[in-house]
Formats: sequence, structure tokens, C-alpha cells
Amino acid sequence: MQTVQPASDAAARQDMMANLPVRKLLWTLSLPAMAGMFTMAFYNIVDTIYIGRGVGSMAIAGVTIAFPVMMVMMALGFMVGIGAASVVSRSLGANNTERAERTLGNAVTLSLFFGLVISAVGIPTSAALVRAFGASAAVEPYARGYVDIILIGAVFSLYPMAINNLARAEGAARVAMMNMMLGAGLNIVLDPLFIFGLDMGVRGAAIATVISQAITSIYVTRYFMSGRSTLRLRLGALRPDGGVTGEILSVGFPSFIRMGAASIIVLIINRALSFYGGDVSIAAFGIVNRSMQFLSMPLIGIAQGLQPILGFSYGSRRFDRALEVTKYSLGAATLFAVAAFLVFMLFPRPVMSIFTTDAALIAEGVHAGRLTFFAFFLVGFQIVGSTVFQSLGMVMKTFVAQTSRQVIFLIPLVLVLPRFLQADGIWLATPVADVLAFLLVLFMVLPQLRDLKRRHAARLAEESCGVDAS
Repeated sequence: MQTVQPASDAAARQDMMANLPVRKLLWTLSLPAMAGMFTMAFYNIVDTIYIGRGVGSMAIAGVTIAFPVMMVMMALGFMVGIGAASVVSRSLGANNTERAERTLGNAVTLSLFFGLVISAVGIPTSAALVRAFGASAAVEPYARGYVDIILIGAVFSLYPMAINNLARAEGAARVAMMNMMLGAGLNIVLDPLFIFGLDMGVRGAAIATVISQAITSIYVTRYFMSGRSTLRLRLGALRPDGGVTGEILSVGFPSFIRMGAASIIVLIINRALSFYGGDVSIAAFGIVNRSMQFLSMPLIGIAQGLQPILGFSYGSRRFDRALEVTKYSLGAATLFAVAAFLVFMLFPRPVMSIFTTDAALIAEGVHAGRLTFFAFFLVGFQIVGSTVFQSLGMVMKTFVAQTSRQVIFLIPLVLVLPRFLQADGIWLATPVADVLAFLLVLFMVLPQLRDLKRRHAARLAEESCGVDAS
């Protein structure tokens, strides 16, 4: 049974996805995603500045130690959200609203379940976790103070991260943007209140984060129950459906592996730096890593804008639109990656000086950053290229493309290179992995572009012969 949508919003979004020129449509969906993600990344930057200037460099190291825990939560949220978004986009393209709504409901159930599991497992083991992640005696109190609060509010971290992708998948990119901006804005306001006003240090930063995420959870839930959305959140759809849940997890699993591997990499790097560098090197890594995340936002925004367009176009057999938006997205992401590469390579000292006044930390960060960013100009193609397969529901190709950088290349490099190059080997592992992942994804994407071109030609031939191609 198809859902009857209220008024014009849902119909307008469907028409936009089907008929708006794809380049304009890409920016219509990508720019709000970029704005929301930039705001979130800006919060992370401001949060680090507050902690670094208000508490100290050891506090930055403590939050860096805690970061793998947060990345596991992000990985689960993205697994559910990106997997569900792919199913929703293709279902809407095939005019199957009922299946799209079941996907939304199952995504809600999965994200709540994973959040509760993280809290139940993580809270009793947090002390062992931060020590395993490389916390020294000086850094452990800061790491524990931050991670304990984050684990208590794990469900509020996972839920909006997952469900935001569903708003974007139905074409409501501005709703996703506003939700991200709401969370980041609240964080920026609450951080100084809890860190300085209530003198709670890193615990205050974590409390501000959990409160902000709880409010964004309420916001995105209200949207899907308001009648303004294409999809409606219904109680019956919360019941797990094996077919839908299986497809969400299978399509989203490569994202989990990629981000879960990033968590493992941070853990490995933290431990390696504690041996080859020390707490200052760990703090430098924290700043460089957050800078890289911030400069990656346009690339991820383009990938998130591409996903619903490509999924919808493929589902409706508009292979011409699918091919055009894929090629254009690859080019646009590459230009942004080149710009980000130039920013850090040319201005590393001003970037580091934003976070800290510690001369030793600035010097270490400049050196580490230049090495880490050395091949960043290739990352845009790799991110968008791997999104192509996820948008089309190609599980194995998605798995290979999305895990290539982190799992296949970076982890072995981080384990091997420091034995020969000491700390420089840790920093150089990233650009070497970037080059290898780019070559692999290029090898995989080119045949996919040819396949889209072939499918488009075949559909034109069907139509010219009077065959119904729907």
C-alpha cells in the first residue's frame, strides 16, 4: 500500500529528484550537507580550541585517546544511516514508498539498539579501554573524564547520525543540514558554560556534546512524524524486517568497516606515538586529524549529495543522469581535495596556532601535518568513487573500495613503516595509503562508468524500438 503524502513537499521532492538538471541537483543536496558538516567540524575545531587553551595539551591528548570510542559509535551510526539511505533512494526511485518507510523504521530500531549496546559494554570497561588505547598516567584522567560521559549518551550519538541520512535520501537535505547545525551550535554555546563556567574541564565538553545530540535526536524524530516528510515514521515500521534489516546492514557494513578501521588506526597510531614520540606527538596527531576531518567535509558532502541522486536515477533507469552526476561529482571532489591539500601544505603553522600556544606542540604538528597531507589531493576521487558502488547497492565492490585505504593499506603501513622511519613512518603511512587506494578505486570505477554508458545506450535502443523500458 502506497503512502499518501500531504500537500506539495513530497511531490516537489520527487519531481526534483527526477527532473532537476543533475549538476544543479547535486549542489542542491551537497551544499546543505557541506554546510551542516562544516558546522559540525567547526564545532570539533572549537571544542579542541576550548580544551587546548582552557585545560591544556594533555587534555587534547586525552580526548585524542578517547577518539576511537567515538569513532566506533560513528561507524555504527553511519552503517545504519548510509545502508538505509541507499535502500530508501532506490525504493523511492522505483516508486515503492511502503518499503522506504519500513526501511526508515528499521533504521530507527537498529540505531537505538546499537546505542544501548555500546553503553552497556563500554561503561564498565572504560578504564581498561583508555589504557589499551595508549593513555599514559598523565593523560588517563582526561581520557576517562571525557569517554565516560560519551558512553552514557551513546544512543544520542548514534541515532541522529543514522536518521539524518534518511532525510537526505528523500531529498530533504536542508532538514539534515539544520539538524547538524542545531547540534553544533548548541555545542559551541554549551562548551564554555560547562568547561569554564562550571569548571568541569573535559567532562564539561562531553556533557555539552551529549545534551546537544539529545536535542538533535528529538528534532529529526519530530520531522519524520510531522507530516512534512516524504516518509512517515510509524510504530509498525519499527518492527524488525529481516529482508530490510539485512539489506541495510549489508550495504552499510563497508562503511562500518571503514570507520571501525579508522578507530583501530587511531588506536594503533596513539600506541605507536606513545613509543616513538610521546604525549606531545599524540596531541599533535589529534590536531592534525581534526584538521584533516574539517578539510574533508566538502568531499563527504559531495558524496552524500551524489548518493540519493545516483540511487534514485539507477532505480528509475535514468542511466544518463546516473552517468553525468557520477562524472561531475568525481571532478568536483578532486578540485576540493586539491584546495584542501594546498591549505595545509602552505599554511600549517597558522593552522596549528589556532589550537594551542605550546611551541613544541606547534612545531611537531607542522612537521606531522605536512607529511600526513602529502597526497591528500587524491582523497576526493577515492571517497566519491567508493560512494558510487554503495549508491548502487553493490556490496562487495563497496566493501573493497571503502576499506581499501584504512584496512588494506593504512593499517599494515602504520605497523611496518615506523620500524624503519620512527615517528616519520607513522606520518608517511597516510599519504602512501592515499596513493594506493586512489589507484585501486580508479581501476574499479572506470568499468562502472562504462557500464552506465552501456545501459543508457541499451535503454535508448529499447525506446527507439517502441519497447517499454520501465
